[in-house]
Amino acid sequence: MYAQPVTNTKEARWQKILYERQPFPDNYVDRRFLEELRKNIYARKYQYWAVVFESSVVVQQLCSVCVFVVIWWYMDEGLLAPHWLFGTGLASSLIGYVLFDLIDGGEGRKKSRRTRWADLKSALVFITFTYGFSPVLKTLTESVSTDTIYAMSVFMLLGHLIFFDYGANAAIVSSTLSLNMAIFASVCLASRLPRSLHAFIMVTFAIQIFALWPMLQKKLKACTPRSYVGVTLLFAFSALGGLLSISAVGAILFALLLLSISCLCPFYLIRLQLFKENIHGPWDEAEIKEDLSRFLS
Repeated sequence: MYAQPVTNTKEARWQKILYERQPFPDNYVDRRFLEELRKNIYARKYQYWAVVFESSVVVQQLCSVCVFVVIWWYMDEGLLAPHWLFGTGLASSLIGYVLFDLIDGGEGRKKSRRTRWADLKSALVFITFTYGFSPVLKTLTESVSTDTIYAMSVFMLLGHLIFFDYGANAAIVSSTLSLNMAIFASVCLASRLPRSLHAFIMVTFAIQIFALWPMLQKKLKACTPRSYVGVTLLFAFSALGGLLSISAVGAILFALLLLSISCLCPFYLIRLQLFKENIHGPWDEAEIKEDLSRFLS
């Protein structure tokens, strides 16, 4: 049976307990109920320039894709000699390899316990096998129409940008899948180049810009932020300059895209923080903060 509540509730004081009967109805809400209300206690307060700095990772990857496509177009049109691209890429890789160790004083190499001889062997094996299979890469998609190859390359490069590791802990992030999609796009585009040598150098360049270049940029960002900003600006202007030589409209649209990502998006993120309303109180679910990893198999 339901007990009738006492009508005189002014003398009694409501308590947040269940083990005693109180002279209040079940749906009674006390005035002190919202005293423990807290808003945005776990919200992150972003700073504009800090967000702009973090957005440079996206800018870098967009510029990498742009540079790759521009280089492929120059190779396809016969405006860029494959030997010159291979020599420039090899020299850039050697410089980047030296800088990679100098930035942190060799601490990363000591932790990984990887020797320079192992790096040299890996590079030689990759170059040898890629050069040996370049005729296969050149004729791999002969039965596929050019329009299909271009469409597949576009989707693969978009997938590369989507799954790339920008530093966020998300389920969609997959560095391996992102790199594989970029290499697949490079193989597709390389198959439309005039000779097998062009295909070999194009795939080699794809490894340099999609695998090695992000590693150097990540270390620059962590160890020397000012140098990282300078390199990002230089890389962006280089990508815009290369695209401008092909299409002025494309260069303008790409510049607007970079400005939107690096300037407008951080601005709107900061503005939207004013409308953030996450409420917290005693009604929240309990959070277990103790480290229970030892109980997990």
